[in-house]
Amino acid sequence: MTTKTNTLAPVTTASADQPHQPHHICYLTGDEAPVNSLDMALQSHIAKLTGGVSPISVTLAWMDWAMHLGASPGKQMDLLAMLQKQTTKWPIALPIATTEKPEAQPDVKADEEKDSRFAHPGWSNWPFNAMSDAFLQQQQFWQAATTGVRGVSAHHEYVVNFASRQILDMASPSNYPWLNPEVLATTVETGGKNLLSGASHWLHDNGLELAAAGNEQHAHRTEQLEYQPGREVALTPGKVVFRNKLIELIQYAPQTSKVFAEPILIVPSWIMKYYILDLSPHNSMVRFLVEQGHTVFMISWKNPGKEDRDLGMHDYIDSGVFVALEEVSRITHKKPVHTVGYCLGGTLLSIAVAALAKEASLVSNPAIAPIKSVTLLAAQTDFREPGELGLFIDESQLAMLDSQMWEQGYLAGEQMSGSFQILNSRDLIWSRIMREYQLGTRNAPNDLMSWNADTTRMPYRMHSEYLKHLFLHNDLAEGRYEVNGHAIALNDIRVPMFVIGTARDHVSPWRSVYKIHLLTDAPIDFVLASGGHNAGIVSEPGHARRSYQHLPADQRSKTYSDPDEWLLAASTEQGSWWIHWQQWLARQSSPEKINARHPHEEPQLGNAPGTYVFEK
Repeated sequence: MTTKTNTLAPVTTASADQPHQPHHICYLTGDEAPVNSLDMALQSHIAKLTGGVSPISVTLAWMDWAMHLGASPGKQMDLLAMLQKQTTKWPIALPIATTEKPEAQPDVKADEEKDSRFAHPGWSNWPFNAMSDAFLQQQQFWQAATTGVRGVSAHHEYVVNFASRQILDMASPSNYPWLNPEVLATTVETGGKNLLSGASHWLHDNGLELAAAGNEQHAHRTEQLEYQPGREVALTPGKVVFRNKLIELIQYAPQTSKVFAEPILIVPSWIMKYYILDLSPHNSMVRFLVEQGHTVFMISWKNPGKEDRDLGMHDYIDSGVFVALEEVSRITHKKPVHTVGYCLGGTLLSIAVAALAKEASLVSNPAIAPIKSVTLLAAQTDFREPGELGLFIDESQLAMLDSQMWEQGYLAGEQMSGSFQILNSRDLIWSRIMREYQLGTRNAPNDLMSWNADTTRMPYRMHSEYLKHLFLHNDLAEGRYEVNGHAIALNDIRVPMFVIGTARDHVSPWRSVYKIHLLTDAPIDFVLASGGHNAGIVSEPGHARRSYQHLPADQRSKTYSDPDEWLLAASTEQGSWWIHWQQWLARQSSPEKINARHPHEEPQLGNAPGTYVFEK
């Protein structure tokens, strides 16, 4: 990606009273061919009908699979043999209605992966066992049918397999109250109160309230979060010490009289509110760090609107990371900086640090202090295997997404969260519907759930650029990504790195995160934490059932170890990886501590958590 702004250039946006107006010919990111606004308008309407999914991309995937399967008689014979094997189970598996102990019949699920949807004892009884067994057999068949067909591209196989799972998950008997023994038993037991509670939950979630008079329905969506920043979360004391049109920089107040000389700058992802790292006091990473004697700075990204449609990746680097580093350097009198990046914030940070290393070889930048270390939290730098997000990444899908964003100027948070829910629809959609709307139960809200509902937007240009240049073309890992006119390479990063992957991460698969070992010769301490993309990072000391795996330096191979080799050799530690990381930070810091730095009072900027975090 060619950037045309200078380092530390100010953000350029359209005026609020003169919003950007699409013309007949519209340029996307400056280095792509122009597109026709008529095409964009039509494709935008198609995107609204399909939820942003490209029907062309999906059709091509199914055609690729169907045509290759049609030319694979051996595969067809294998599938027919599987069907035959499945049908031979039924004469002995189908219970007889008069049998007193139907559960004693041979279990059709013996060859199937146990499915939590059918864990209730009622699924062992007739006729529910027959329905669940038939469903699991269908699931097994279509898993075999949509994979392993010679000649099908890996991406198309992934799409077809995913689509078949989505269709099957919709058809699961566990979704329908009259077919689900757990729902039926609960309905009898409560006299139907569970269904009334479920209806109330549905009305609340969909923002609908019945008017007291006239039985008219009025849409009403509450914007009130269960956990409000500055009230229940984002409570670590601090002050906003800098603000521009893209970021607020927060400096947190010290909680020890002496602190490590080197400050910490945290770069969160711009697709989330920063306070996932400063939740409730007991699980705030920021509070943990300041309590250990670190001076902590945090970037809080602006929630962009339509007027910010032309903000690009270079703006997020220049007016985001670089400006924050300059301000931290000014405040701390050029002390070397420990940098931390979470998710795409880590990707952005790695780009910025590599660019600084490149720039240092060309011309020194006295405004920014040296980088002392880099910590990447669930952050990818090689996107060849981006996990299930790769389902939405091909040329056709990105063209559809561009069209979806073209009219409104940004990608809405609801659209992003919907995509993530689809990736794990079994648990986040169908099981939730059954639990909350049919059983009438609801988990008590917590700070992480409330944060997850506090969605953000992404500017049209920036979102298009990072999907195209990182996810689709993998320019960063392959040496084609440019910052300020120069191609950068992560191999120029030579400072120590601490890299975290999480075991059940569907957003940044840990094996993909591990690929940083192939992109730089910097010393890397890699840690695999239990949990998923968010819960694995919010892993405070004292949290039950938390663990992590790491390989001590004296046990690491002097040559490259692939992820599975590393996993076999790694030791498991119970508890929070935060302690391990903080000890690593201490080893990378100067041994002599200094007097604590208190944030300078800036009345016009205000206190933490700032103002950008409240933008809806």
